[in-house]
Amino acid sequence: MLLLLGLCLGLPLCAGSPEEARPRGDTSEQVALREPRQVRLLQRLKTKPLMTEFWVKSTIISRYAFTTVSCRMLNRASEDQEIEFQMQIPAAAFVTNFTMLIGSKVYQGEIIERDKKGGDKVKEKRNKTSEDDGEKGTETFRASVVIPGKDKAAFILSYEELLQRRLGKYEHVISVRPQQLVGRLTVEVNILERSGITALEVLQLQHSRQKGSVRGEDDSGPPPSTVINQNDTFAKILFKPTVVQQAKIAQNGILGDFIVRYDVNREQSIGDIQVLNGYFVHYFAPEDLPPLPKNVVFVLDSSASMVGTKLRQTKDALFTILHDLRPQDHFNIIGFSNRIKVWQDHLVSVTPDNVRDGKVYIHHMSPSGGTDINGALQRAIRLLNDYVARNDVGDRSVSLIIFLTDGKPTVGETHTLKILNNTREAARGHICIFTIGIGNDVDIRLLEKLSLENCGLTRHVLEDDDAGSQLIGFYDEIRTPLLSDIRVDYPPAAVERVTGTLFPNYFNGSEIVVAGQLARRAERLRVEVTASNGAEPVVLRADVRLRAPGAGAGGAPNPVQRLWSYLSTRQLLGAWRRSRDEREREQLGRRAQALAVAARFLTPLTAMRLRTPAPRAGPEPVMQSLRGAGPQPGPALKKPYNPRIKVSKTSVDGDPHFVVDFPLRNLTVCFNIDGRPGDIVRLISDHADSGVTVNGELIGAPAPPGGHKKQRTYFRTITILANKPERSYLEITPRRVILDGGDRLVLPCNQSAEAGSRGLQVSVSANANVTVTIQGTVAFVVLIHLYKRPAAYQRDHLGFYIANSEGLSGSCHGLLGQFLNQDATLTQEPSGLGEGPVHVLQVRGHRVPVVWKQRSIYNGEEQVRCWLARNSAAELIDGRYQDYLATHPFDTATAFGPGPSGGSDAAA
Repeated sequence: MLLLLGLCLGLPLCAGSPEEARPRGDTSEQVALREPRQVRLLQRLKTKPLMTEFWVKSTIISRYAFTTVSCRMLNRASEDQEIEFQMQIPAAAFVTNFTMLIGSKVYQGEIIERDKKGGDKVKEKRNKTSEDDGEKGTETFRASVVIPGKDKAAFILSYEELLQRRLGKYEHVISVRPQQLVGRLTVEVNILERSGITALEVLQLQHSRQKGSVRGEDDSGPPPSTVINQNDTFAKILFKPTVVQQAKIAQNGILGDFIVRYDVNREQSIGDIQVLNGYFVHYFAPEDLPPLPKNVVFVLDSSASMVGTKLRQTKDALFTILHDLRPQDHFNIIGFSNRIKVWQDHLVSVTPDNVRDGKVYIHHMSPSGGTDINGALQRAIRLLNDYVARNDVGDRSVSLIIFLTDGKPTVGETHTLKILNNTREAARGHICIFTIGIGNDVDIRLLEKLSLENCGLTRHVLEDDDAGSQLIGFYDEIRTPLLSDIRVDYPPAAVERVTGTLFPNYFNGSEIVVAGQLARRAERLRVEVTASNGAEPVVLRADVRLRAPGAGAGGAPNPVQRLWSYLSTRQLLGAWRRSRDEREREQLGRRAQALAVAARFLTPLTAMRLRTPAPRAGPEPVMQSLRGAGPQPGPALKKPYNPRIKVSKTSVDGDPHFVVDFPLRNLTVCFNIDGRPGDIVRLISDHADSGVTVNGELIGAPAPPGGHKKQRTYFRTITILANKPERSYLEITPRRVILDGGDRLVLPCNQSAEAGSRGLQVSVSANANVTVTIQGTVAFVVLIHLYKRPAAYQRDHLGFYIANSEGLSGSCHGLLGQFLNQDATLTQEPSGLGEGPVHVLQVRGHRVPVVWKQRSIYNGEEQVRCWLARNSAAELIDGRYQDYLATHPFDTATAFGPGPSGGSDAAA
């Protein structure tokens, strides 16, 4: 279970605060007008909201976990401050309650039916691959509120989930990230298991979010100050570090995952059944069975985007996995890009020679071309079907595809629905597909649906994580199939409203769970389990004694009834997502929605509404939960964005001053452009490839007295056109953001909010910055610079920073774009004038004399030292300044590269 508490604290802590009223010219001209930096820092520290308490309590009853997190804050400043509460919860969990206390006012959340028009206050959207929040297997819940000066606030959030058993243990994870030292920090975990608790362990605080079954992981010892009390059926774990102990762990506050692992006693091969108030749950996890033979095809993306570390780590992992195959297994290997490259024309047995040859084949894979996901899957399924038919082993083995990619379908069939249909029709329920997606550019929704519809699982590995270790850990979970085609039966007259009873496979160390209601009171229940285990069918029959799991500790409701509601809701949502029939899908959606409302589960079909005190006073809280529904049609107001930005130095800000970073050479280059008021300048020009264009319009102001310039210019408007997959227009000024993606939406810049349309996401942090993300692979940050009492030469203006340029092509141009993904070198050459050597920068075929300079960049973080190219960069950029002027804000024409030379796009 993963949980994150993060706080984005209001404007005094964020970049671009209007309180700074910073002039934007050369620092030498402005020093007398600024407060000393140390004074400003002390003022910010004094007014930073104080977290007085961070408290987490989890109560686990019969594997079902009730978790509540409480965070209390004090606004020490005299002025109002905005605080954002954000928490990562497991993707499999359901939020059940959220409450905010602002001063003496209580805002209570309630679960309601989701408005089909998307008009509810609380919106939902999948959010697994963003920064800090986007972590594997988690989703983010956010709420923001303005706290009056000298007042207090508290956030209380509850959620529930059934713990999954993997590799023989349940794992409960609480992410403790208060971002500051806390006066009272408590994490309490209570476990009640009537079957008996075994193998209980509390691990060291883990700083990596990628845990699980990774071999060689150091799991020794609980964190300091942890107290464990345990008997046969109950355990209490308390982690309560003092401020001094927190500082020893991390000076600026704990940043880690508190992890508890355990298992339970298992006496009966047919499983354990527990009953409470008319509901039952059946846990089935047999052991000591011979492994089933595996027929497995490893399908590895070898497209150009896998170049480097990703492919190397994946190859190393597959070397390990091939050695782990059993002699009775059969395997094959497919590498795919725009071509499908199959190692053998049939599955081969596991012999030392075949394993060696397979490793050689993998070793020689080289990245190139596009991504034909459909073709690779069809070929893998055909190999498995042919092998099973030819050898007649369908009921005596398990057929698996392990599919790894880092991208989206770009070659062959690229339509998601057709890929899903083709795969389902070819696999026919006989082949389970396990998918692994690497990085931010992967189509994780497609991979999830492929696994969901074909009895598999999905893992998402983030860009900086060890893909090889994750692949090995994922394989460990499915390496030992013990049963296939499992069916669990109870007497029809004895039970009703039973959750799913058919399961394609059972892997060693996992668990099958069935829940339902008893039609009558009884002391025993007849259970029959049938399955296949190799040549002989497995039939287990028993009259199982019914026993209660124990009362709901800590006031928790009936845990067995909650578990039944949880399983029923998840299975209905899964069937709703898989359904292709409109009438059936509508019926499934209505049933899932009704059950979720009754159980108070926040799902893609429900929403959360805050009940506000009457009369309503003060700023209204803004809240959002992010969960797995598809995007709503048209732009929809959503969460505030965390303004603590960390972006590349590559930017343009101020007068305007351009900064270009060449990280491979550890070089930073600066240049200025002397534009004219009213000029519209092309900053990013990639319309022909990625479909992204960024233009900036200049505004003028008089130069400061005594300066060498006649006037200053600043950016007053940034316009962004995203042309793929559909066209969206964005216009940003210091006062408002206009998003036009079919529906027109206007967001004021003095309020925090987020909106999205057609693959373009916009996050506004009030009076601080606007972050724009396009298709998850391109991200820009626009800083808002405001002045309380501007001098004559100052204007409210914008700065433009590139946070992620992955999705921009190698043909990208523009004043900034031409330097992306380029290399640069710096050399010393004699001046020829007897004045010592001259530094010369070489980039893109240009040779430019440069001088060493210190310059501010306005991301609220740092000043940079850079090599300055003088003379308005006349020798550094392609062409002349006039070649970069656009005719209107959404003009996509360019004088450079393969794009159109005279065409343009106008806003609709």
